[in-house]
Amino acid sequence: MGKDHPKPIFMAEDTMADQTQDNDGSSSLAWFITGAVIGATVAVLYTPRSGKDTRRLLTERTQQSRETIAGTSKDLMDAGKDMFERGRKLIDDASDLFERGRKLVRG
Repeated sequence: MGKDHPKPIFMAEDTMADQTQDNDGSSSLAWFITGAVIGATVAVLYTPRSGKDTRRLLTERTQQSRETIAGTSKDLMDAGKDMFERGRKLIDDASDLFERGRKLVRG
């Protein structure tokens, strides 16, 4: 009963916290861009301009928004790939630790 158990090398809680921070960063960026697009749209619609100028401006802003969204989605996809690779490495490390532990138990 009085045996001291060694502390585990791998802590799942630390990894989950890192992933949560990464997800929060991606989410914050997406909300920021969404707010910027909505704010720009409202500003354009309430600016006194002729119909032709407003349509041209809306077309330009729509194209800019498409480009921004494409860039953001690429960034999010890259972040997802990075998290996947980190998860894969984490599983490989855990598997290696398990194998080392099993060899130690067997002697």
